[in-house]
Amino acid sequence: MNTLSSLPSAWLVSDGRVLASANIADTARAKRRGLIGQQDLQTALVIAPCRWIHTVGMRFALDIAYLDSEGTVIKVQRVNKNRVPLPVFSARTVIEAKAGSFERWGLQLGATVEMRTP
Repeated sequence: MNTLSSLPSAWLVSDGRVLASANIADTARAKRRGLIGQQDLQTALVIAPCRWIHTVGMRFALDIAYLDSEGTVIKVQRVNKNRVPLPVFSARTVIEAKAGSFERWGLQLGATVEMRTP
């Protein structure tokens, strides 16, 4: 099983401010698995390229940010567990985090997010 700690890590940064630590889904298997099976989530997960997610098999709701090719947040939504939202065709990257995280981080529509490796 792919654990998040085995994935590459990065910092999510917006306007020069670190929002959170993140793991990068860098293999096809990690992208398919996503956060399924996680019991608690302390970091975000970044999936690229990605335009569509689901929460089937999840144990908690997620905050989802869809980023365009420039790293600009083009859609933010909260998705309850066991849901399949519509794809966002203009998205290139998806950030997944435990529901409530984006509010704490101040992540909003129109923000530019970059991934910085430690």
